[in-house]
Amino acid sequence: MKRPVTAALVAVLVLTSCGAVRESRLNPFNWFGRSERVETIAPLQRTVDPRLLVADVAELSIEPYTGGAIVRATGVMESQGWWNAELVEVEGDDPTHLVLDFRILPPVTQTAVGNTRTREVTAATTINPRRLEDISRVTVQGERSARTTRR
Repeated sequence: MKRPVTAALVAVLVLTSCGAVRESRLNPFNWFGRSERVETIAPLQRTVDPRLLVADVAELSIEPYTGGAIVRATGVMESQGWWNAELVEVEGDDPTHLVLDFRILPPVTQTAVGNTRTREVTAATTINPRRLEDISRVTVQGERSARTTRR
């Protein structure tokens, strides 16, 4: 008789603690919220990187995985055929704010414009768990727009 009562008591205690974990920082699904459109925050600097900034940043998401988090951004270009997209970190003063430039190379030959869906380009990068502890805001910026998300 004691075992079923003890098992039921343990089950009730475990289930009641789920609500606290759901809204805590320990839950990886609470790390970052939805992204929002913002103005480009860092001055656009000339770098050694020959790639251009993506025209518009359309989407930004941060997804947890066992090795930290994956930052994924989708940009929209003026035409099809853009390639070699990468999210490149921009040096900044605030260690809690990660700023990434969305860099991309233009098409080699003239290409069609097409609809918006055919002009989308997606790039991703990872953030390791140690670095993720300090970061509370991530911004991905393009030439005309940027998106940011906060913890």
